[in-house]
Amino acid sequence: MTLADFILNHTEPILKEWESFARSIWPGPTASRSVLRDHAGDMLKAVAMEMKTSQTESERAAKSKGLAGGDSGAPDAASVRVDKASHLHAVSRLSSGFELRELVAEYRALRSSVIHLWILTVPEPGAQEMQDITRFNEAIDQSLAESISSFAEKVDASREYFLGILGHDLRNPLCSATLLAHVLAESSTLDPRSRQMALTMRSSLDAMNLLIRDILDFTGARLGARMEVSPKPMDLLPLCREVLAEMQAIHPDRKFVFSAPHDCLDGTWDSGRLRQLISNLIGNALQHGSPTTPITLSASCPGDDVLLAVHNFGPAIPEEKLGVIFDPMKRHSSSESPEPSTTLGSLGLGLYIAREVATAHGGTITVASAGQETTFNVQLPKHCEAGE
Repeated sequence: MTLADFILNHTEPILKEWESFARSIWPGPTASRSVLRDHAGDMLKAVAMEMKTSQTESERAAKSKGLAGGDSGAPDAASVRVDKASHLHAVSRLSSGFELRELVAEYRALRSSVIHLWILTVPEPGAQEMQDITRFNEAIDQSLAESISSFAEKVDASREYFLGILGHDLRNPLCSATLLAHVLAESSTLDPRSRQMALTMRSSLDAMNLLIRDILDFTGARLGARMEVSPKPMDLLPLCREVLAEMQAIHPDRKFVFSAPHDCLDGTWDSGRLRQLISNLIGNALQHGSPTTPITLSASCPGDDVLLAVHNFGPAIPEEKLGVIFDPMKRHSSSESPEPSTTLGSLGLGLYIAREVATAHGGTITVASAGQETTFNVQLPKHCEAGE
């Protein structure tokens, strides 16, 4: 009897072992039989049907690499059934409180149970049986990969929903506190010491508002929401000067250099978003650049676009991080220890937000880093349409 036929004809004994194992690792009060078994029956049937489907050499090679397609790259109907059952199982186990390692353990136990029960019925395993085991392992690996992917996506989405809700709920009381701090800081009745305290409080609350704005932008983009922009006619020149003046006031010991033409920086953009982009790039240069060398912001007008460049001296970005520099999750996970943050209140979202702002305007952002110099280049079309 082939392994695929064995699975179809002996599903109940296999499910009993699955149920027993699931009960042993269940995170909480013992669940019912149907909950313990969940979609295991569907997965077994899908795996068996996939094993009985003819397979070309290219499909075999693709599946050995964790891919479901062959020459066309499109999965066949049997592979689709495996993926669907695996996805449903992962989502169900997550809602039951499973950790990822427990989900993987179920598959490991299932693989062991099926092969053990089947081998007992095979007097002398030969080449055909080895081929069956290979097909079974490929199908189980495909199912496991789909389950892990679905599980991880749901976990990430849950975390980002939580961050979004947290940021939204914090924003209203923080706005009230910020307004009061601004009123106090401008009051003429305070003594010098109290006024300085009010200014410090205002600066700290402004920093917190920026953090919450970044969190909301980040979670919105990660959950599929496109960053909203409200483009209006504007001149980029005074905006650049305003941002640099603000940075100079916050960092009086640092040197900033600005260079730009005076006659070609008019366009249609969202001024608030571009302020955010420029501030984030300069903030990144302050955080990672040399504290004794100037930071340069330049603007130019190649053709129908505007090019913004932020340049700093200091250690180059490691080559292995250049490809993930705009993704804070991948950037921090690509090294054994997270990058130390030297900026108070930094979540490491600045470059990600800068990229989203550029993209929302129909532009691009790139980075070049070598030797002791790093430059971020932002290219924007002069006229951005809302929702572009």
